[in-house]
Amino acid sequence: MPALARKLRLHDYFALAFGAMIGTGWLVLMDDWLGRGGPLGAALAFAIGGILLLPVGYVYGQWVKRLPDAAGEAAYAAQVFPPIVSYFTGWMMLLAYFIVGPWEAVALGKIAAYIFPSLDSFELYRIAGQPVFLPRLILGIALTLLLGFINYRGIRLSANFQKAMTSMVLLIFLALITISAIHGAPSNFHPAFHAAPLLSIFLTLQIVPYFMTGFESVPKYAEEANPDFRQSGYMQAIGLALCVGAIFYALCILAVAYISPWQSLLGQHFSTAVAFEHGLGHHWIVQLILVMACFGLFQCFNGNFAASTRLLFAYARRGTVSPIFAAIHEKFSTPSSAVLAITAGTLLGLLLGDAILVPITEVGSMASALGWLATCLSFWLVDSRSLSKSESPTQLVPANQRPDPKVVIPHRVPRLITRGVTGLGILVSALLVLMKLVPDFPGHFSHAEWLAFALWLLLGAIFHRRSSPALT
Repeated sequence: MPALARKLRLHDYFALAFGAMIGTGWLVLMDDWLGRGGPLGAALAFAIGGILLLPVGYVYGQWVKRLPDAAGEAAYAAQVFPPIVSYFTGWMMLLAYFIVGPWEAVALGKIAAYIFPSLDSFELYRIAGQPVFLPRLILGIALTLLLGFINYRGIRLSANFQKAMTSMVLLIFLALITISAIHGAPSNFHPAFHAAPLLSIFLTLQIVPYFMTGFESVPKYAEEANPDFRQSGYMQAIGLALCVGAIFYALCILAVAYISPWQSLLGQHFSTAVAFEHGLGHHWIVQLILVMACFGLFQCFNGNFAASTRLLFAYARRGTVSPIFAAIHEKFSTPSSAVLAITAGTLLGLLLGDAILVPITEVGSMASALGWLATCLSFWLVDSRSLSKSESPTQLVPANQRPDPKVVIPHRVPRLITRGVTGLGILVSALLVLMKLVPDFPGHFSHAEWLAFALWLLLGAIFHRRSSPALT
């Protein structure tokens, strides 16, 4: 019986996780970040956000050692919650990954049109007042088909593509930091905060989870680890992706505000490119930044695309959606049916344009936090159950390996520390969910976002199949 290829190593896991986090937000939304917090407020928010998510990352690292299952959050929740809770936990995470694909495909057209304005022609139709242009649509379709082909052909090809894109992003990023340090001026920072310091940090902090989503994708590839891969590598990849991601965003904000007066950037389209062009006085820097944005877009699209396919594959294998998506290609050892399904879904989403994708993306932000909360809660309950029975933590068995015996893993971290960190993960995740659901918080769900949330749940109910007891 064909199985997923086992070829991933530590640098592959880091590239897949980091790439899923870093897309084009640092280019297209920089003015929004600066408008929320000012340079120091926004940078501190991303740094604090990365620190706050470390306990969540720790829990994921512990879970993947005990239960290396591509179903991720759904598999973890299934250990302590009813099957329907497990199903919708994973279904929400699938939205968080899947929606990135259409969004990035649309973003490619925006970036290309910035370089070649003639692409904003041949309007096909409008959705919510926003035009959909044929040349942009063709670019998005071409990128989707390319990434579908790469992921269909094998995880090794996908991981190599991801590493190449990540390397280019980091190299150009370091070059931009150097340019800003040489040509910038401290006076451009004034004022450091857009409002009161705490308010500035909070207004930016509430959007950080969306841009940091991706570190938890590591467990989705746990069944594709190289046979020589050490279990501690999962935790290392998650922690490294979180830290490097937070540093990337914080330094990017500081570099933009250092090279050009940040208040002049508010409301500017592609404000990061505008800031460097003004600060350096040359247009070539804009081309370099847009090239970096394309690499970031490719890696973010690919990382979330691959995670989506693994989740859908694992769902089908568990029997909670149609088993047709559980097929593994005999030659390429990839979840080929799931890859084709996510490719088709991305193409359909691309047709909606960014006017419809915006509220769905906001729902995806909350969906990530909901998945983190379910993961931390389930780990707390599993650990409590083990503690009450005076048992050592055990490696649980993935759904596709049910007959195998359990394997005891030595518990190297003191229980008190594990419980404390898990409790922090629960608290952070719960607050992030409440920020979106409670009307008293700035940035809570709008009516359009509640509608998108309800429609995704309805779609999940339509696709749901009652799973076999042996697979839950």
